[in-house]
Amino acid sequence: MNSLIISSNRENISLIEQYLKESISGFIVTAGSGNEARRLISGDTRPDLVIIDTPLSDEFGQELAEITATTSGGVVLICRNDISENISHNLSRNIAVLTRPFSREEFRNVVESFPELIGIKPESTDILTKIEEMRLINRAKCTLMEYLNFTEPQAHRYIEKQAMNNRRTRRETAEKILDTYKK
Repeated sequence: MNSLIISSNRENISLIEQYLKESISGFIVTAGSGNEARRLISGDTRPDLVIIDTPLSDEFGQELAEITATTSGGVVLICRNDISENISHNLSRNIAVLTRPFSREEFRNVVESFPELIGIKPESTDILTKIEEMRLINRAKCTLMEYLNFTEPQAHRYIEKQAMNNRRTRRETAEKILDTYKK
C-alpha cells in the first residue's frame, strides 16, 4: 500500500508517519505543499491513502483533498477542531476529517475505516453503512471528550448507556449528541 502525507510541518509529518506505520504497512511518500503533492500524484505516485495536514504552505488543502479523493482509496484531512464540522459537511464521502489534536487510537480508527484500504469491495453496502456509523459514533465520542471532558472509554460507555436507556440505536444517540453540542 502506498501512502502520501502532505504537511508543511516537519514535526507533524514525523508523527503522522509514525502512526501510519503502526496502522498499515507499505511505502510512505511525503510532500511539503499542495503543489508538490500534485506533482507527485500526476507522476508515478498513485497513493492508496492521502493524509493532508491543513493548512498547507500554499493552500488550505480542502480542494486538494477533493481532487485526490477521485484517484485514491481514501483521504484523511487533518484540521483544527473549530472548523472540522464545516469542512466535513462539504466533503466527499471517501474523505475523513480528523481533528487536531488526535490520539493514536483515533488516527488508527480513521485510517482503518476506509474499506478499500482493508480489502473490502465498495459494493458491500452493509459494511459501508457500518463504517459510516462507526465514524459518526467516533465524532460523537470526540464531541463528548471536548465538551464534557470525558475520556474515550467514558464517552463510549455514555453513548452505549444512553442508547439503551432511551431505546435508540447508537447511531441515533450519536446524532443527537452531535446536534446538541455542535450548534
